[in-house]
This record gives sequence, C-alpha cells and structure tokens, in this order.
Amino acid sequence: MPPISSKTEKPKDAKKTVRRLTAYLLRYRYALLLALLLSVGGNLLALVGPKLSGSAINAIQGPGNVAFDRVFHYVRLMIVFYIASSLMNYLLSILMMKIGRTIARNMRNDVFDKLMKLPVGYFDRNQTGDIISRVSYDIDVINGSLSTDVVQLFSSLITVVGAFIMMLVVCPPLVLAACITIPISVFYTRHMTRRTRPMFARRSACYGKLNGFAEEMFSGQRTLQAYVHEARSVRDFDRINDEACEAFYNTEYYGTMIGPSVNFINNLSLSLVAILGSIFYMYRIVTLGDISSFVLYSRKFSGPINEVANIFHEFLSALAAAERVFRLLDEPEEAPDKENALPLTETRGDVELRDISFGYSAEKIILRGVNLRADAGKLIAIVGPTGAGKTTIINLLMRFYDPQSGQVLVDGTDHLDYTRSSLRHAYAMVLQDTWLFHGTVYDNIAYGRENATREEVVAAAKAARIHKYIMCLPKGYDTIITEDGSNISKGQKQLLTIARAMLYRSRMLILDEATSNVDTQTERQIQKAMRTLMQGKTCFVIAHRLSTIRHADQILVIDGGTIAEQGTHEELLAKKGIYYTMYQSQFQ
Repeated sequence: MPPISSKTEKPKDAKKTVRRLTAYLLRYRYALLLALLLSVGGNLLALVGPKLSGSAINAIQGPGNVAFDRVFHYVRLMIVFYIASSLMNYLLSILMMKIGRTIARNMRNDVFDKLMKLPVGYFDRNQTGDIISRVSYDIDVINGSLSTDVVQLFSSLITVVGAFIMMLVVCPPLVLAACITIPISVFYTRHMTRRTRPMFARRSACYGKLNGFAEEMFSGQRTLQAYVHEARSVRDFDRINDEACEAFYNTEYYGTMIGPSVNFINNLSLSLVAILGSIFYMYRIVTLGDISSFVLYSRKFSGPINEVANIFHEFLSALAAAERVFRLLDEPEEAPDKENALPLTETRGDVELRDISFGYSAEKIILRGVNLRADAGKLIAIVGPTGAGKTTIINLLMRFYDPQSGQVLVDGTDHLDYTRSSLRHAYAMVLQDTWLFHGTVYDNIAYGRENATREEVVAAAKAARIHKYIMCLPKGYDTIITEDGSNISKGQKQLLTIARAMLYRSRMLILDEATSNVDTQTERQIQKAMRTLMQGKTCFVIAHRLSTIRHADQILVIDGGTIAEQGTHEELLAKKGIYYTMYQSQFQ
C-alpha cells in the first residue's frame, strides 16, 4: 500500500482562500444584504451618541446655569439611539450565526461528498484522524470566524469611517493628532500578520497529526496492550502533543501581542488629542462638549482598529483551516467513466488480466506482466508471500486503482468500458479487516441490499453458520452492534460480513483472507456453505492457509510481482516448486 503522508502542510494562497470563502458567503447574498443594513444602521445610531453627549455638556454653562430640559432631552435621545443600536446589533449577531451555521453545514456536506468521490489511494496516503480533523475541527474554526469575525469587521469598518467623519465635523484640527499614529498601527499589523499566518497553518496541521495518532492508538488498543506498548505510546503522544501545544502557544502568543500593541499605539493618540484639545479649549477654539465628543469619537475610531487587531489572529486561524479544507476539496477525484461507458448488468463472470503492470508509484512497480484467466463459475486462489502483490490484484479488479499498462477484461470487454459503479456492483467482497457500522444485526447483513427480506437475511445467516449465535443475542436480529463491533467477537464479525456477501447478488466474489478469524471447524463449515451458494459464480480467494484452497479450480502463486506458478493443488505439489515449499512449511 502507498505510504501515509505526515508532512506539515504550508499555507499557499491566502487571497484565493478568501475568494473561495466569499463564494460560500455570497450564496446567501440577500441575508448578507440584510446583515449589512443592520450593521450600518446599528453603528450609525451608536455614532450619534457622542454628538448628543457633547450637546448635553454644552447645555451646562456653569454652576446655577444649567438648561436641564435640554440636558434631559439629549439624554432621552441617547437612550433611544443606544437601545435601537443594541437591538439591531443583536439581530445582526443572530443572523450571522445562522449564516455561519448554514455555511458550515454546506461545507461539511461538500467535504463528505468529496470524500465519497476520492480514490482509495487518498485514504491510503492520509491518516483517518487528519481527515476527521478537517471535517470537524477545521470547519468549526471557519464557522466561528464567519459567525463573529465577519460581523466585527463590518461593524469596525462602518464605525471607523463614521467616527472619522464626525471627528472632522466636530474639530478638524484635532483629527491630525488622532490620526498621527494610524500608519504605525497599519505597518505593525501587516508585519505581524505576515509573521503569524504560517504559524496558524502549522497549528492546524499539528492538530490533524494529533487526531490521526490518537485514532490509531484507540482503534488498536488491544494490540497495544498485548505488546505492553503503553509506555512508548504515551511517549510518542507526549512528543506529538508537545508539538501541537508549541504550535498553539506560538500562534496565540504572537497573535495576542497584536491587540495590546495596537491598543498602546492608540492610547498614545488619545494622549496627543487630550493635550492639543486642552490648548484649543484655552484659546476658545473648541467647547468642552466638543472635546468630550471628539474624545468619544476618537475612542470609537481607534477602538475598532484595536478590535480588528485582536480578532485578526482568529481570522488567520480560520484562513489556515479553510486552506486545509479547500485542499481536500481540490484533491483529484476518481477518473470519470469513459464517454459512452456501459453499465455492466448481465454478467457471466469471465475475468481476464492481460499483461498487467502496476505500481502505487511510478518508481516502484509491484506487478509485472501478470496474465490471469478466470472462467465463469471457477474458484481462483491467489497465494504468495506477504507483499507479493495479491491484494493489489484485487484492487485492480475492483478498479480501486487502474494499471499503468495492460488490460482487465470482464466478459471479454475491457472493464474501463463499463461504468465504475456497475463494475463494483458486480463483485461482492469479504475482507480480512471486517467492517460493521452502528446498527442492528439485520441492517449490517442487509447492507448491500436495502430491499432484502427478513427471510433472505436469515437464510444468508444460516448459510454463514451465524444464525444460532444471532438468536442467542438479547434482541436477535434487532440487536444493536456498536460501530466498531466491539460487543461481538472477531470471528462473529467475520461471519456477519460473510453473510452480508452471501446476500449480495453478484456474479463474482472476492475473499481476502475471509476466514482468517474463525476456527478450523467453523472454517470448514463455511467453505462447504460457500461452495453451495457460489455455484455459477467466479470467486477470487486470497489465502495464507493453503488448506482452505485445496479444491480451487486454479491456484496462482504470486512471487516478486509475477505469477511464478499456476495450476491445481495436485499439479503444483507435483512441480515441487514454490507452492510445494509453502505447503510443506505449513503441514510439516
């Protein structure tokens, strides 16, 4: 199998990622338009407050000279405007949370649909935990950013522009003092952004690696304990966990530095405003109320800049997560069916491999010039040492991979001329690695045939010698099996998958060490049942226990990527070659 990739992914094109996220947002353009109106309205109403506050202060001429009616009038207006602004901002937050949730749901659907279309090779190269991390953690990060950060950016932009206009209205000379530190904030933020963006990408990759390692350890817990591997696994986890923690610390450390630093720069601006405003007041250029209004507007002007700096590291984290998600969405799918490809419906079961050469990479060829012919209804056994290419032949038959050269023919036609789905539907498979999902026993057996009757499921279970065990379960065929089948034994899981394959209507059957998890007596019973149920079907059996394939119509011995020997059991023993040696080593 191809090696699993563990390299750290690097960010590529931030602008392209932003454009693609924007495309998701624009699917809800009308909701976004409403959000924009709420944002503009809420922030403009809030911007009236400081002006009213200044007017209220100007209504106070001095001790004993206070126009209370004017003061209360401005205070009432401020209350009304601020309540209306808060209500609009509340509705805006609810709306953006719904938009973010919907986008996250659609993105997960897109990712899952993509995973269903990816070739088997993608899952061979990538850890399961890393894939799950993209579906769950990364999209959650994106959702959080769209729900909160986008609202904040909307509000900040409107507030900055509105506050700047009001500052010009109140006192234009003071604007110079308020804006003198803006270039410093901008250049500092850009510098820190360039420095921290790769850190967020590394953090997402480290979390994916951590999830992948944890998933492997949890799924192999029995093996881990059997080999007393707990201490080493803890050390390995500590190392990977330390890498993830270090990546998290670095991103948070440098990310959180931006906000306080920009806030410090903005406070310097306020100090300049206070000094210059005092001088202008002494020379009666501005009133005390104008200075108060200007200070409030300057806070509204600098505050959003500081808030944007604070949320920028969250946006960068979402950007890194989005890059990982989009990188998965950009993975090449399985090659499309040939134009005018035909569905494989009435299958006789004749299979032939002609001069097949294949490797999971161009540098490492596994099969070289393999020729194989399986007539309809025949039992073909494939044996050989580990890594010889036995499972690779099965992968080619099922079109999980396509050969670099040569042809695979079904009923005399190149299987590339059939639709991939109909070709795979023509095979039933039972693998050494059993797979059961969370559901009833009945559902697991009937997985390949949704319309299977109870009688057909029971008949398949009886043929697989699992019916009696099922009837001993608390609810019989309605007993729930956990997703990993941990509440039944491995042999029982294997029998259930065999019953599933027996129920599946196909003309060809693939058994990859299908009886490796059952005892010898049960294995003999299953072999007898299979011989009866597979009459007229072409069967490919990969086996290490040669006793299970003694009655095969043809046995192929794979060695070094080629068919070294082929024939019946008796013929191969008579040759006293590789098969003879393998057989003797098992029985003597």
